[in-house]
Amino acid sequence: MPADQSSFRRTTQYLAPLRHPQPPDGEYDIYPGFPIGPGKIRHGFRQLADTLLSSHKHTIIIDGYIGVLWDHFRQHLEEALTGKGIRACWHSVEEAMKPEPAIDAMIAPFLGGDDPVFGTRCHLTLRDFFDNDMLSAIRSGNDSPLHIICGCGAALVPCEGFLVYVDVPKNEIQFRSRAGNIRNLGARQSGDAKEMYKRFYFVDWPVLNRHRVEILPHIAEIVDAQRPAEPAILSGNDFRDGLDTMARNFVRARPWFEPGPWGGDWIRQHIPQLSNDVPNYAWSFELISPENGIAFESDGLLFEVSFDFLMFHNHREILGDFADRFGYEFPIRYDFLDTFHGGNLSLQCHPRPEYINKQFGECFTQDETYYILDCEPGARVYLGFNDNVDVEAFRAELDRSIADTSKVNVERYVNTVPSSKHDLLLIPNGTIHCSGVNNLVLEISATPYIFTLKMYDWMRMDLDGEPRPLNIQRAFDNLYFDRQGERIRKEFTSHPVLIREGSDWKLFHLPTHSDHFYDVHRFEFSTTVESATEGSCHVLNLVEGESIVLKTAHGMSLRFNYAETFVIPAAAGSYELVNQGPRLAKVVKTFLKPGARPFAPPEGARE
Repeated sequence: MPADQSSFRRTTQYLAPLRHPQPPDGEYDIYPGFPIGPGKIRHGFRQLADTLLSSHKHTIIIDGYIGVLWDHFRQHLEEALTGKGIRACWHSVEEAMKPEPAIDAMIAPFLGGDDPVFGTRCHLTLRDFFDNDMLSAIRSGNDSPLHIICGCGAALVPCEGFLVYVDVPKNEIQFRSRAGNIRNLGARQSGDAKEMYKRFYFVDWPVLNRHRVEILPHIAEIVDAQRPAEPAILSGNDFRDGLDTMARNFVRARPWFEPGPWGGDWIRQHIPQLSNDVPNYAWSFELISPENGIAFESDGLLFEVSFDFLMFHNHREILGDFADRFGYEFPIRYDFLDTFHGGNLSLQCHPRPEYINKQFGECFTQDETYYILDCEPGARVYLGFNDNVDVEAFRAELDRSIADTSKVNVERYVNTVPSSKHDLLLIPNGTIHCSGVNNLVLEISATPYIFTLKMYDWMRMDLDGEPRPLNIQRAFDNLYFDRQGERIRKEFTSHPVLIREGSDWKLFHLPTHSDHFYDVHRFEFSTTVESATEGSCHVLNLVEGESIVLKTAHGMSLRFNYAETFVIPAAAGSYELVNQGPRLAKVVKTFLKPGARPFAPPEGARE
């Protein structure tokens, strides 16, 4: 597989660089890195070959995540070893997998049949995909100085060896699947990218994450393989130490950005480092823990792994008093929805807790809020129903729209509220809603993020020219039709309350709905403000101002700029924010409500 990125990924987004390109002062950093000290990160296949040889182990086990370009990886590592005079004997663990028809039958109950979007979270283990006798038959003999067992699940082979783990960020997995260059777990060929994503979400990622939990303490070296020709390498001990330090100070996930059929131009105008070879930007994935990565930085070099690793290793430090309730699930999500000069989002709702648990296997539901970070005059949000809505007429018009490709008079049924900067609109499960045009929404939400039950999409196609799937019946199974008119204005719009103030700072409470297990505060300050975590993680975003410096109780500090999202782990204890600009700084803070519990206990919550 050649290293030219156009050959292995289908996207116009830039591949994350190995070296951190420092943005100008005050500009949003799209490649944040957590400092772990000098001399930690190595790169390149020659360095990896040196590391394997210096282990003095006869057997090397190279495990990894779905999305690794295994043939390419093997080819380049083999060349590096050969250049050092070493002929390795290679074994692919894929040869021990069960036949594809058996795997297809095994995972079918989790794929939702012909539903184009939804399945049920898989409870299988990675070992279920393999024939145990065939795993046991993979042996390292004595006829070669080096035996290498590689592939997803290589650590399942019952032998001792030097364990290397190869990781790929979730956004790159999706870009590679769109290019047809990777396969799902147990599949023999690539498939339709949307079908592959459904299988990733409901089968591959849960299965492989359980495996990562088991082997994380034993990883000797970990590899960031998003740049196929130039892998970044970190020792397992430095990796785990870095996670420990991060879990006591701060976390900023590496954001990624995607165009969409309703996308706008606010993100493109405010983050000029992004690729302009897109029709728009609809989303910024600021903090969606199942899909974002976290990066370490050493000597200006970046090394990225999945956010999941932080939760597997440090969920108690991250979640504090809530660790037993949420387990390895980071419960809060931040992302941007950009409709500036774009279009309305689809008309939608999200599942009730019992529904999402029974139908999709999720342990808590997609309760959301819209924080209006920016908007143009006249912008609105669709939220709740109009008074005395005719539900049957609404359903009939939605069905007729599909049958006749006719427009729906949405305003006849759905209430709208005007958008103003710094408003917080409350969208608990079962509430009909969508952002209208000319909003930059900071979506503050529970973490589930794909469970959008669409009812109407304004008669448009997706970016591939295909109709976007609608879920009218699922939506009607979950809607609360009594959320109407004046009740929306009273109960579903947060009304800020000043709760503390000092000489040049104020702290406002932006109350959330009783269904939300998280709450929202906003700091407004001219110089500095201090806060304590009080047993919960805090998620923050600078929603007004130029930049701030975070100072933690454990002696670390870092500058954050306008619109950047970061996490203060519960174990940080306390922290200080210092305004670096001439204007008032406003920082939104989200935290877990005391007593908050998910609907069902998540898997892996107990140690």
